[in-house]
Amino acid sequence: MIAGLASCSKKSSSKNASRATGWNVDGKKGSSSKKQETGPGLVFVEGGTFTMGKVQDDVMHDWNNTPTQQHVQSFYMDETEVTNFMYLEYLDWLKQVFPPTEENYKNIYEGASPDTLVWRNRLGYNETMTNNYLRHPSYANYPVVGVNWIQAVEFSKWRTDRVNEAVLEKNGYLKKNAKTQDVTAESSFSTETYLNSPTSTYGGNEEIVLKGKKGARAPKAGKDGKVTEAKNVYAQRSSGIILPEYRLPTEAEWEYAAAADVGQREYNIYKGQKKYPWSGDYTRSGKRQSKGDQLANFKQGNGDYGGIAGWSDDGADITNAVKSYPANDFGLYDMAGNVAEWVQDVYRPIIDNESNDFNYFRGNKYTKNKIGADGKVEIVTKENMKYDTLSNGRIVARNFPGQIAQVPVDEQETYLRQNFDKSDNVNYRDGDKQSTRYYNFGSESENEKQKEEKIMYNSPKHNVTTDSLGKMVRKYDKSSKRTTLINDEVRVYKGGSWRDRAYWLDPAQRRYFPQDMATDYIGFRCAMSRVGPKADKKKSARN
Repeated sequence: MIAGLASCSKKSSSKNASRATGWNVDGKKGSSSKKQETGPGLVFVEGGTFTMGKVQDDVMHDWNNTPTQQHVQSFYMDETEVTNFMYLEYLDWLKQVFPPTEENYKNIYEGASPDTLVWRNRLGYNETMTNNYLRHPSYANYPVVGVNWIQAVEFSKWRTDRVNEAVLEKNGYLKKNAKTQDVTAESSFSTETYLNSPTSTYGGNEEIVLKGKKGARAPKAGKDGKVTEAKNVYAQRSSGIILPEYRLPTEAEWEYAAAADVGQREYNIYKGQKKYPWSGDYTRSGKRQSKGDQLANFKQGNGDYGGIAGWSDDGADITNAVKSYPANDFGLYDMAGNVAEWVQDVYRPIIDNESNDFNYFRGNKYTKNKIGADGKVEIVTKENMKYDTLSNGRIVARNFPGQIAQVPVDEQETYLRQNFDKSDNVNYRDGDKQSTRYYNFGSESENEKQKEEKIMYNSPKHNVTTDSLGKMVRKYDKSSKRTTLINDEVRVYKGGSWRDRAYWLDPAQRRYFPQDMATDYIGFRCAMSRVGPKADKKKSARN
């Protein structure tokens, strides 16, 4: 008995033994720690605490930048803004997989294409940019513009799937080159579909979706001569190779990354607040090698978009190629100037840090996978895919064939929860009935029409649809009682652009724009959440 205990003790002390059960877990999924790989184009941004909304100049006096202390988790962010070349890769893929010549897909490519007419001006000649900016090779490394918020979100989803598709191919879970040679509208890859129903990916083609990774041993026959089918033959989240989604950064993340106060850090304090993403109070370089050079692309003054020709101008009149100006202390380029950038958040004039001071974000709409009548997740097909008509009449795809259909969370997920009680949380503590001066505690007799009349943000409610012939049907809100343009469809954009004065280069400045409209001065970059530790290794004080 003693010998048996000793043997058991010896086994449980091996490095492969579970600390929970003492069982040997060698070869089990999740048995070892795996660091998150940095996705293509991304830079690691170590999270921390900062003062959000603190501006050095507030000439607008609009109470739009009330300083609040926030904490942001570590994350990844695109080194540069998304370029025309990157976006054209997306458009080319859509054109190949969903041919615009087919009736079912004719609106997909058009709905994703940037609006090149944003360059036109009634009293300006800009046809060169209208015709060339998106597609001419000379502008390949310039930031894409004419993209609305919805299109930026869809690009981010597409990028997630293409990156993970390449990762799975590299690790032997997908047939080599299937992503280019075998992909069709009915046979394509979606990360969430692969994780939830691998056999539905690529239309269920087992020649493409492989069982087991490259180099895995084939199952052996048992004593009875039968070969037991291997389990967990598809990659899972526990495999550690599938990356989190690419997405737009939150406003808090973007501002934290742009300010890069880490460059001002000494021990556990910041040595003052930066006015711009670089140190100093001026827009020109003070370094000996580049003294006098502009550090960003912005409008110098009325009628001056770049300066006098020659030395000391900012080198651009419209946008400029990415990486044309020095990076900030996180290694991120053009966090001020060039183009302003979309972030995830729905715009509100205030930041409610009393409710939350950790990873602040307004815009949560929680959904879940739709379960079909057969008890399995419902895969989108060309017959049931959905389209939305935007306020300008443009039709955009809400989902693509091969993805999993989504529905709002319901009482099954929200019942008796303390942290959320409904799917749509955009108006939480702001804009709902309880946020208004009309709210009467104890009164529950008001009907929906009365509640609608007493909401905080009574912006115009236009209704644009398309008829059976594809023509726009416009129903304008002609009410004279509208007092604001703020609603749940306006999004925050950050950073100054080539059209803006230096005032807007301050990372804390914030503005809003309708999510379904585009301009010639707003672009975007993607972010990705960090899983695992806050930092890669423990650091020590500089001194």
